Amino acid sequence: MKYIVRSLKYFCYLMVLLALIIGILVGTGFVEADLSKMFINGYDSLWQIALIMLFFALIYPRFGFSRRKVRLYGSPEELRPDIMRVMENLGYRLEGGQDGSYTFLRRSGLSRALKMWEDRISISPSAGGLEIEGLTRDLPRIVSALEATRAEDA
Repeated sequence: MKYIVRSLKYFCYLMVLLALIIGILVGTGFVEADLSKMFINGYDSLWQIALIMLFFALIYPRFGFSRRKVRLYGSPEELRPDIMRVMENLGYRLEGGQDGSYTFLRRSGLSRALKMWEDRISISPSAGGLEIEGLTRDLPRIVSALEATRAEDA
């Protein structure tokens, strides 16, 4: 279900972005306001563009969200201060947590809006460390910060 919701959000985001770009092009006079003259296939181009955007929206959650393992050793209680410090420094706030698992959200409302409110980072204990789930582009920064913090403590 989460996959479908993310796809729908991304489809709407892409369509709004496309409408803004077309609006700017029309407003600045680079293209005529008539859709039949704006696109080679006229009004047929609208459903073709929508299909292309739908394709990208359907594959985005597969590549845009992922899980990574972090090799950190220690009990969840020992790791908690380091996790909280790293996430605070990276601009996240604690949303909730239980049994050594935590969820974080971005503190900045603007940052959350730009990420379509799909900015949740989940951290849970696993064999050999922690498992982190969230936006693929955010995970390397979080993983490296956590690993560097624990390396400093050693």
